Amino acid sequence: MPSYLTIEAQLEGVTALQPTDTEENPYYYTFRVQCTSCRETHPNWVSFNRFEENEIPGSRGEANFVWKCRLCTKTHTASIVNGPNAYEAQEKQKAMNIIEMDCRGLEFIEFKPDGDWEAKGVDSTTTFSGIDLLEGEWYDYDEKKSEEVSIKEITWNISR
Repeated sequence: MPSYLTIEAQLEGVTALQPTDTEENPYYYTFRVQCTSCRETHPNWVSFNRFEENEIPGSRGEANFVWKCRLCTKTHTASIVNGPNAYEAQEKQKAMNIIEMDCRGLEFIEFKPDGDWEAKGVDSTTTFSGIDLLEGEWYDYDEKKSEEVSIKEITWNISR
């Protein structure tokens, strides 16, 4: 069943916000995970990237994330099938899908943006990298435009 990690944010002076996610420098997507069979929530945050494939026990398939629930002992999987997509600046902020995931037997219930993000200056060629969104907001200065830039009012959601 497809799941989507969505973001809604107030972008000032920047656009094309996305995780820094290349094969050489993969972004580790960090979530709280819950078993859909017994509703057990894993006690720790889990992280995975879209380039790493893990074997699924008892199957010929592979997935980005394989988890065996401690309570019901079922094995569940998730893979990133689309994305990451850039969040563009717009007049009225609205939610947009960053990644699409194929989740089987599990659901992600919370996201933690603990990695580097990047964005581009609006109307300038400035590239901002190493953006940290863990605090829920980010501020910088676009030298080429002589303006402050920011990302505020960030809301993460996981939808099905």
